[in-house]
Amino acid sequence: MTASAQEWSKYLNQIQMKEEFRHLNWEGDFFDYLELVKKNPNIARNAFQRMYDMVLSWGTDNFVEYKKEITRYKFFDDPIDGGKDAVFGLDVQLMKLVNFFKSAAYGYGTEKRVLLLHGPVGSAKSTIARLLKKGIEHYSRTDTGALYTFKWIDPTGKGEVLFGGATEMMSPMHEDPLKLIPEEMRAQVLTEINKGLKSDYKVHIKGDIDPASRFVMRELLKRYQGDWAQVVTNHIRVVRVVLSEKDRIGIGTFQPKDEKNQDSTELTGDINYRKIAEYGSDSDPRAFNFDGEFCVANRGVIEFIEVLKLDVAFLYDLLTASQEHKIKPKKFAQTDIDEVIIGHTNEPEFRKLQNNEFMEALRDRTVKIDIPYITKLKHEIKIYEKDFNSQKIRGKSIAPHTIEVAAMWAILTRLEHPKKSNLSLIQKLKLYDGKALSGFSEENVKELRKEAIREGLDGVSPRYVQDKISNAIVKSEIPCVNPFMILNELESGLKNHGLIASEEKRREYRDLIGVVKQEYEDIVKNEVQRAISADEDAIAKLCGNYIDNVKAYTQREKVRNKYTGMDEEADERLMRSIEEKAEVQESRKDDFRREIMNYIGALAIEGRTFDFRTNERLLKALELKLFEDQKDTIKLTSLVSNVVDRATQEKIDVVKSRLIKSFGYDEISATDVLNFVASIFARGDVKKRE
Repeated sequence: MTASAQEWSKYLNQIQMKEEFRHLNWEGDFFDYLELVKKNPNIARNAFQRMYDMVLSWGTDNFVEYKKEITRYKFFDDPIDGGKDAVFGLDVQLMKLVNFFKSAAYGYGTEKRVLLLHGPVGSAKSTIARLLKKGIEHYSRTDTGALYTFKWIDPTGKGEVLFGGATEMMSPMHEDPLKLIPEEMRAQVLTEINKGLKSDYKVHIKGDIDPASRFVMRELLKRYQGDWAQVVTNHIRVVRVVLSEKDRIGIGTFQPKDEKNQDSTELTGDINYRKIAEYGSDSDPRAFNFDGEFCVANRGVIEFIEVLKLDVAFLYDLLTASQEHKIKPKKFAQTDIDEVIIGHTNEPEFRKLQNNEFMEALRDRTVKIDIPYITKLKHEIKIYEKDFNSQKIRGKSIAPHTIEVAAMWAILTRLEHPKKSNLSLIQKLKLYDGKALSGFSEENVKELRKEAIREGLDGVSPRYVQDKISNAIVKSEIPCVNPFMILNELESGLKNHGLIASEEKRREYRDLIGVVKQEYEDIVKNEVQRAISADEDAIAKLCGNYIDNVKAYTQREKVRNKYTGMDEEADERLMRSIEEKAEVQESRKDDFRREIMNYIGALAIEGRTFDFRTNERLLKALELKLFEDQKDTIKLTSLVSNVVDRATQEKIDVVKSRLIKSFGYDEISATDVLNFVASIFARGDVKKRE
């Protein structure tokens, strides 16, 4: 071996970690396994118990939404792959999913059901199924998720006739070794195992071993004249098994294909015709390949992709698989299985199931969990930020709010128009996102959600938005991608969008582009205003002046003019100019002023001083007032004419640096947004931001 090869070998050995390999490939006799179960009964859990515990193993967070406690399961952040398949904004639906697993784990009935994830295209149904498969695979590699199976061995090492001349034969369906215990002995063994049990689950032994193992057991019992202990001592080795989708161990995936090229043997296995000559009969279980997806998925999970697109003949197999936990391989008796069955489908296919009176049995054995589109802006943004960030996009930057406006438009297409005439769709979006709007309480938001029955089941999928963001990035000839590039791309793609059923819906989505553009204008105008008025000394001075006048007004005193030294009446014009920016009506001004003075008084009692930064409403009003006072001195509109004097340029550079420091812009995007806002002011379009 060359020096280079030795270095690589050393490096790869470190990666492989031999100790872990030995740990994952533990092997012992049957009675060693019984001792393991006695010490840790969790290794004998069924598939549902294992799945439920796997999800819980990553931890939970709790939060309250609309006065209801919600549990957020950290597993769905995809900690295994660093968030690659993370699911956002579906905490309520995922809580229902985990409750399904919990009920099944404790044997409350849902273990006899098919779990059906139902929702529109691109709503994360496949991602959730993929996460669960990935999670259970990873869990089986941990000490807490360890599980075991068995293999038949020839102790002489010469080649056992029962195994076709081989020295060993693995349990083809990776059965739990406890199933080897005869029915009449199980009660006694379980009593011993469950004595003083500290686990959440009692150990149960349900069902029989697979037909091939059953055949071998029967023949060996004849050889040993019924001495079961001799059989398991001499011919059984228990081994640890690691679930693996790639190796088709404990994780199966089935998807519909052309009916002519697909039959039910893909689910239950098929005869191995090459072995018929060896064993003499096509009904010999050793001449059967237990490689159907139901067999492969035993002890783990099976995913049915677009399950309701399957031919009816396949759906019949689901009936006994879910209710009885049995499958019927060709030419063999019903065979026990232990696995979680997950299917997912879209709405049109589910409606077909509902309308098919011949499929009542399947409907009755199905637990449907709706997986709608996200309707919270902050969660939709996370989906796109996962794929479009500085680490993944080389050579180009994305201007602030670019991803936000794309997500905003996607959410608006999914929302139902509010029945309240005083509420716009964009305001509804803000309420759903947790923003506070005057006149709307948490209870109002809860009512809005209740009245919108189909919200989240219609609209544009994240995939469409992701495609259009990609297109905009690729097409862009400038190094910074801005919101208008994305919005233009979203709009131009609508005419060829295959999932938009009507021209009316297409027009509605185009109109929503305009709504988002207006919202973006308001956002950047506000940011530029704040950047211009970000002089904290000036704000503090303005605030002090306002508080002095409010104090004089509420206590019916006069204010000492610092310049003239004369006592004057409280400056009503100054107070109202600030209060109007805080949307305080004339009729409410006295209440507002008293509230501020009461708050200052309460702080004084506690030995604290008033800070304008702690009152967001007042801070915003002060910033807007200062902006109005300063905007003319900066002459932002001169940017449009490209005639900027040195003094103005210095002020603009200060504003630009504030945009970069406080709002996440870079040099290019800060210049662009200043030019854009300047053009708005130039056309006299200065509107008060909501």
